[in-house]
Amino acid sequence: MPGLLPNARVRVVDPFAALDSGGERADTYALTRAIVHLLALEVDVINLSLAGSDNAVLAGVVALADTKGIPLVAAVGNAGARSQPLYPAAYGSVLAVTAIDTQKRVYRRAVQGAHVDIAAPGVDIPTAASISGMRPQTGTSFAAPFVTAAPAARLAAHPELPPTIVVEELTAAAEDLGTKGQDEVFGWGLLRSDLPCMHGAARPG
Repeated sequence: MPGLLPNARVRVVDPFAALDSGGERADTYALTRAIVHLLALEVDVINLSLAGSDNAVLAGVVALADTKGIPLVAAVGNAGARSQPLYPAAYGSVLAVTAIDTQKRVYRRAVQGAHVDIAAPGVDIPTAASISGMRPQTGTSFAAPFVTAAPAARLAAHPELPPTIVVEELTAAAEDLGTKGQDEVFGWGLLRSDLPCMHGAARPG
């Protein structure tokens, strides 16, 4: 199965640490340090497949990314439709991504709200697994990389374009799925992209 950007150079910074009770968690210090590291590398776009509470330090780093013109793409989170907005997706300068299935229905646990910008496939997405080779995963965290790859590919092909214009193009070209215009469920709608991997599951447009 081809990746989203098979020829791209990807930088991965893991802010998560194991908990004594099991599972993993990223605290504000580790997350902001990870973002600052990526900003120093001057990457084209940053994917944040995580969600949590608001924090002044995190907000400051997100603002720094905005001043540097590096787009941040984040999952809206899987706390359900009645959840309060989660961060960093809820910051105004961040491209907030929700998840849909192959029938273009919103993922039942996706956070909703006025901050939602765009939707992408995020239900039963084939992902690499160290033991079984490939296994399906579901969640807004798996939708966010589709959206991250789209501006990365566009900027690679047209480096002269301002990143803000590229992001605006994505939302303007989205397939409207809910209430006309931007809505609290799908944002501006389903991402339209010419990425090879978008031609299988929930093919936009």
